[in-house]
Amino acid sequence: MPHPIMFSDDDPTLARVRETALALPEATEVVAHGRPTFRCGKIFAYYGGSVKGGEMMNTSVLFRPDPAEAQALSGDARFFVPAYVGAHGWLGVDLSRAPDWDEVAELLDASFRLVAPAKLIHRLDGL
Repeated sequence: MPHPIMFSDDDPTLARVRETALALPEATEVVAHGRPTFRCGKIFAYYGGSVKGGEMMNTSVLFRPDPAEAQALSGDARFFVPAYVGAHGWLGVDLSRAPDWDEVAELLDASFRLVAPAKLIHRLDGL
């Protein structure tokens, strides 16, 4: 039985996330478990999720943080540990209140770099 779709294609926040994520080299979007995922072979971001043991965060991005920044991000109230992938080091950021789009782009870039093959990172860096 397929998962229900848990997003709307006309969501302006999703449109902005899509634009940023799909600008990364060879990034693709695939709907999985009812939500958009962004991939470069492996998943580097999800749009929407839920807090582990808590509320749905439909206007959020789940990402793999740079290990050097993970602790600092965890201390910021905009960030949360998402259900399912949080146990694997992922974080989520709430985009429902005036997101800092430069920061979102940096988070997506860092997450992409953690899973992308070297050839895509070289393309990203213009090498």
